[in-house]
Amino acid sequence: MKPEPARTMAAANAPLRDHYATVRARSLQLIAGLTAEDCMVQSMSDASPLKWHLAHTSWFFETFVLAPLRGYRCFNPAYRMLFNSYYVGVGERHARPARGVLSRPDLAQVLAYRQHVDDALDTVLQGALAADATALIELGLQHEQQHQELMLTDLKHHFWCNPLHPAYRDSTGLSAPPAIGAQWLRHAGGNTEIGHAGPAFAFDNETPRHPVTLAPYELANRLVTNAEYAVFIADGGYRQPTLWLSDGWDCRQREGWQAPLYWLDAAGKRAFTLYGDQPLHPTAPVSHISYYEADAYARWAGARLPTEAEWEQAADTSSTAPDGTPSLAPQPATGEGLTQLFGTLWQWTGSAYLPYPGYRPLPGAVGEYNGKFMINQMVLRGSACSTPPGHARASYRNFFPPAARWQFSGIRLARDVG
Repeated sequence: MKPEPARTMAAANAPLRDHYATVRARSLQLIAGLTAEDCMVQSMSDASPLKWHLAHTSWFFETFVLAPLRGYRCFNPAYRMLFNSYYVGVGERHARPARGVLSRPDLAQVLAYRQHVDDALDTVLQGALAADATALIELGLQHEQQHQELMLTDLKHHFWCNPLHPAYRDSTGLSAPPAIGAQWLRHAGGNTEIGHAGPAFAFDNETPRHPVTLAPYELANRLVTNAEYAVFIADGGYRQPTLWLSDGWDCRQREGWQAPLYWLDAAGKRAFTLYGDQPLHPTAPVSHISYYEADAYARWAGARLPTEAEWEQAADTSSTAPDGTPSLAPQPATGEGLTQLFGTLWQWTGSAYLPYPGYRPLPGAVGEYNGKFMINQMVLRGSACSTPPGHARASYRNFFPPAARWQFSGIRLARDVG
């Protein structure tokens, strides 16, 4: 049998070339209307300046795709250290909490850096491309889409810390439709498989697909709303240590939590959004909730959080497709069956972020992408209103520390059957 050729023909790269151009253009669209000063702010160590996101996503392509190629001219050797995030195998890194001090390079230089990388990648994509290079470029695009989501979540926190509470986008025409009622939907459980089934892209932490056995369970048809969460607050939810995990209660006391992040009052009347300060729609899902808060609410409600296997099984068997939303704020649920799976809020699960049986990280420095974070994190499923179009799938495993609140995260309840 004749072996498959090691290289693809240039024409086969056309879809990837178009995808590259689309993803890279969206990052620039996200900073439209912002000033250079807006793009330099770092409001906390967990967030990064938008300028840094723009540079780091270019650094990824330069470091892993372009630098190994003969004849490639590095834009600036100093950027290898400045815009390295956590890749120890690549070399030194500028301290994450100090990214906001990088007034130089300025935004114009960062944009020039992006153009330099784009021009070089476009040349690569017009020629014959090895399969491993194709995989790295696709990984880089998925990586950039993750950072596009982070650009929105980080910018929201930056603007929240500004006493002026500036708006990122105009709220003209923004409205919330009435929400559907809450229902419990039964799932039989049983023997199933979770994990990415292919052949489309998946991160290594979504593999390998493997069997699990689930007891029967029920999931709420929609996410917990602002009005429902306000009842939890009024009932003393933030004052009852018996509802909280020990670490969660310590965190609540230490941080002084009294309501979700960005609420302007404990009654849930107004909140800060990417549209500035806005009335809080009672039927919209409560957002920017930590795992600790989600777990405490579930316990108060006589329920629990779903496991990631339950969530994925239910999503795999649901008729609801990833649909996204045109709003930068989570909207109320509409429709029938299991709603708000995708495009509304990431949903906390009760599952720790651990490797699947048989998991193997990618070889080389890119193997640091996911595997080394499999400790002290909890899994979230679905996607949010901040997630780029086409970046959601049932097997996607998002993960954050249990105290994280600046992400677009919410609550879906589960409970046992029988």
